[in-house]
This record gives sequence, structure tokens and C-alpha cells, in this order.
Amino acid sequence: MPNLNSINLIVPMKNEADNIEFLVKEIAKVVQEHPELEATMVDDGSSDNTANLALELQKEFPWLHVLQHDKSGGQSAAIDSGIRASKSDIICTVDGDGQNPPSELPKLFLPLLNDSSGKLGLVAGQRVDRQDTLSKKWASRFANAIRKRILRDGTRDTGCGLKAFRRDAYLALPYFNHMHRYFPALFKRDGWEIELVDVKHQERNAGTSNYNNFQRGIVGIYDLIGVAWLIKRRKQVHASEYTVDKD
Repeated sequence: MPNLNSINLIVPMKNEADNIEFLVKEIAKVVQEHPELEATMVDDGSSDNTANLALELQKEFPWLHVLQHDKSGGQSAAIDSGIRASKSDIICTVDGDGQNPPSELPKLFLPLLNDSSGKLGLVAGQRVDRQDTLSKKWASRFANAIRKRILRDGTRDTGCGLKAFRRDAYLALPYFNHMHRYFPALFKRDGWEIELVDVKHQERNAGTSNYNNFQRGIVGIYDLIGVAWLIKRRKQVHASEYTVDKD
């Protein structure tokens, strides 16, 4: 069992120029207490100044890394790029809009650092007192209820950007667009234990969301069907040690 002792925070960002400095300085406060943490900002084809600001901030904060997509691939693609570029044992994620307080991160990565069983694969945040519009709250509540009923993943809020998980466990998952919203079901599918942690939520620091309820609803139907199929088709086989007699 590998010794989990390094952490990389992946921050997918698209057109978040007004939020990036605020977010990086909030992350810096966590790094002061946990120097084993580094962060990777993944600019997902922004049309604003997000990437340039990230590169400027990198000069001030040596633990900050920057990746750039030449065109937008979506949040799951940005997270995947950051993970594959990372060498850390533990991966954390946080949304780039500033609504996920970085101060909550230790709640997520400390259980993995302290896990002696080697069975814990994912610690997922669940937002409390969400600071979103009423329509967004209701749409999310409806979608989560359907997902929970079909996938039986045990969580009430897979849309929370605050998560921590083993990098090796993630790399064994089937990759698809929007997969980050189904991490609890996917990790359980592969036999990993998961923990759910209540985390704070705050208003967007600046700017507007890159998604709307209709877009999420349409793609969510296809995703849910696909994940249910993946779970149903997964068959775990454990090999037993044996010897072969040689004549």
C-alpha cells in the first residue's frame, strides 16, 4: 500500500479572471498550515485574462502550477488534465468561481492522509446552506433525488466541487465528460470506501456561472443512464494465490 503524503489541488477555471486572485490567496492560507499542498490552475480555453493572471500569480506563489487548454473541453476534461500532469498521491478539487471555501479542504484530505486501511478512496463534500438562486437550488435538489434513487450512491450532493481522492483510484476509472459529478458512484463501483463531509458554501465572488439549469438537465439524463450502465456491467473478480505443480 503506497504511503499517501502529497496533495495537489486541481482548480478548473474558465473565464474567471475576476475570481482567480481571490481564490489563490484563499488557497495560500491553507498552504501555510499544510505545506504538503500544491495547486494546479487549469485554464479551460478562457476567452478572458484568466490564464495570464494565473501565470502572474505563479511568480508570487511557487506552489502554484498553471496548465492551459487551447480550447474548452469542459470541467471534467480540465480536472483530468490536472490529475494526469500531477505526481501527487492525493488529488483535491475546488471550483474556480470562489463558492467553495478552500478553508474546508483539510476536512477532505486529512481522512485520506490518516487512512491506515488503504480502503478509503474518496472524501466528498456536501454543501450546506447553499448560496445559490432558488431555481438553481430546486433544480439541483430534483436532479440529486433522481440520481440518488437510481445510482444509490449515498450522497445528497454530487455537484459540490470540494472533493479529495486517491490519484491511483481515479486513474482506474472510466473517463467520460461530466464524470466529476458522479465520483461517489464511480468510486463505489470500483470497491472503494467513500466518506461524506458537510462543507460550507458561499456566494460567487464575481462573474456569472458558465452553466444553466437547462444545459445541466439535458446532459444529466444521458450521463445518468451511462453511469447506471457502467455500474451494472462492472464485475469485480479477486484472484487467489495458487501454485502450479511441475512434473
